[in-house]
Amino acid sequence: MTTIPPFSPQRRCWLTALAITPLAAMAWPHSASAACDDGAGWIPPDTFLADLPRLMQALRVPAIGMAVVERGEVVWARNLGVTNAETRAPVADDTLFEDASLSKPVFAYLVLQLADQGVIDLDAPLVRYRRVDYLADHPWVDLVTARDVLRHSTGMPNWRKDPAHEKLVPAAKPGTRIDYSGEAIFWLQLVVERLTGESLDESMQRLLFGPAGMRDSSYTWSKDLAARSVYGHRAVEDEEAGMPPQMLRETWNAAQTVADRWGKPLSAWRYEDAQRALPEVQAITPKGVVNWPGDILANAAASLRTTPSDYARFMALMVRTPRASWQISEATRTTMLTKQIDVPGRWTDKGLGWNLEATPRGPVFYHSGSNGGIFNNFALGDARGQRALVALTNGGSGNVLYRRVVRAATGHDLLAFDL
Repeated sequence: MTTIPPFSPQRRCWLTALAITPLAAMAWPHSASAACDDGAGWIPPDTFLADLPRLMQALRVPAIGMAVVERGEVVWARNLGVTNAETRAPVADDTLFEDASLSKPVFAYLVLQLADQGVIDLDAPLVRYRRVDYLADHPWVDLVTARDVLRHSTGMPNWRKDPAHEKLVPAAKPGTRIDYSGEAIFWLQLVVERLTGESLDESMQRLLFGPAGMRDSSYTWSKDLAARSVYGHRAVEDEEAGMPPQMLRETWNAAQTVADRWGKPLSAWRYEDAQRALPEVQAITPKGVVNWPGDILANAAASLRTTPSDYARFMALMVRTPRASWQISEATRTTMLTKQIDVPGRWTDKGLGWNLEATPRGPVFYHSGSNGGIFNNFALGDARGQRALVALTNGGSGNVLYRRVVRAATGHDLLAFDL
């Protein structure tokens, strides 16, 4: 456990017998928001933390890591549980969680750093920078921009069902609707590789992780990262016995064998390396586990690993005014958290890398993450209040658990939790 004294007494949502009717009590935690003090912090109440092990056991979530930002600084972090339900190895301060789609906002920050430096134009067609070999020959492909990618308006699918044989093509004209797309993020990653001459992790370490002090963050894999990473576990309603397939862990371990033979760490691999390694990796894995180069390459949409404290360090950049030359400009940060496309009828909006929701207590930004139904995570920020909350889990029912954390800590009951 890591605890950093906050700048002021911890907020509590005091609900007394005089203030709660029986109906309101039944509605908890949904009714909490009305009783919360917005002037106080987001550290979860002690009463909730004391009950958290019971909730984890009921939901079969072996581990949770949480961290809180107040006034733009990480003030509190706590890890509970075990990395693996079978070995019972306890989590520690340096335990790494698989962030899943929480990878996307971090990558978006890197792209915006490059935009601020004039390396990439957010509104230029990506094909101007790199047309990868698996793109379809279609006029809509030529219209996709980095802005489209970061606001999910490319029209592309999330992931192709058969990437080894299926071309990537938009289902709608870019800029006309929202289509959540990991494929588009991955294409933009390959554009960044071309522009920087570096692997994703090399660019991340140089431009963001190093300067931000995110020493326990990586999009890739190594024996050290493997030893410190949590295992994913099934949802509470899943009755299958034993550990589920571990997805990235399995493909990474196979790729690590080739990386060791080559003497080139996975952190330095670019798309061309993954293409060259593909036949060797497929030869040592069961059929269907590794299908295309993207299965064994760091993935800007899904493969980030961090500690909760490290992810909170990133969140701190989002809620405080930039104070260093390496950070994105204040104008760019504002743009990142501003609605980027007008699609009528939506209850949530898209910034650049973030979802935006207008709540009764002001606007917030957020993102969730789920890999393989065995890792579930959430990050929430309030730029006006300069605060943020991160909750990372290694369970298929972690989404139920993190919603309780968010409600208890912040009082926010987001539409994102129900729609």
